[in-house]
Amino acid sequence: MNYRHHFHAGNYADVFKHAALVALIGGLQRKEKGFLYLDSHAGRGSYELESVTRRPDGSEREPEWPAGIGRLWTEERGPLASYLNLVRRFNRERGGGPATPGFYPGSPWIAAELARPVDRLALCELREDDADALAAEFRRRSNVSVRTMDGYTAVRALLPPPEKRALVLIDPPFESSAEFSEILSALREGLRRLPGGTFAVWYPVTERARTEGFQREYLALKPPPTLVVEMRIASDGSALRMKGCGLLIINPPWKIEADLIAIGREVAAKLGLDDGAGASTFWLVPEA
Repeated sequence: MNYRHHFHAGNYADVFKHAALVALIGGLQRKEKGFLYLDSHAGRGSYELESVTRRPDGSEREPEWPAGIGRLWTEERGPLASYLNLVRRFNRERGGGPATPGFYPGSPWIAAELARPVDRLALCELREDDADALAAEFRRRSNVSVRTMDGYTAVRALLPPPEKRALVLIDPPFESSAEFSEILSALREGLRRLPGGTFAVWYPVTERARTEGFQREYLALKPPPTLVVEMRIASDGSALRMKGCGLLIINPPWKIEADLIAIGREVAAKLGLDDGAGASTFWLVPEA
């Protein structure tokens, strides 16, 4: 499955992931001490929604944002409000109109907007063109560094940070059948270097057995407290290939579970396609 951020900007998975990111950053910022935000697969940082329908060969593809952020554009209240306000501000600053979104932010922009002076960002992107666009986006921000490197290598190279606190977002494209294995390897090294760090791993819900297999292998690492939040927009019988997505969160901020399940349920309720839509949460490794 190829999940390059550019092609899926603003879809339901982005809505869930980015609203959850806002909540996670807010949870870490309850403490005054700064932290490193490490984005392993950062993408371009910003997306013009009209252009995401064009493939490199010039052919057109069906846009995904109308069924995602497009359906939520006028929402003002609820668990998605803080996230939606950020997205609308980004769109306005880029010259987008008020009626429909023209521009959508990636996770690097959201994290940079929420960062305090004591927080620091390291954004990693292997594709040179996307890394160049990312560097241009943040060239005036002294607390943001952009690195053209493999995100899994970055987890090993950049931890532990001087701050001794980190939020690591692992959001790979799932281009390879070995993606879950690479995630596990990175988590093994990341937890060895920073056992108390917060790691958030995004994954697609496609074949149930693969997801459950990943979770079983993860448990073999004997990890610290780990929360799983999943949301689905379609039932197992749907023809939709990616029926949902999830976040595996290691060392989640205190009392974040209620916020995340509320976000998942809201996205499922607003964007769901059939009666299989919904959200769930459970502790894969319970808190002590």
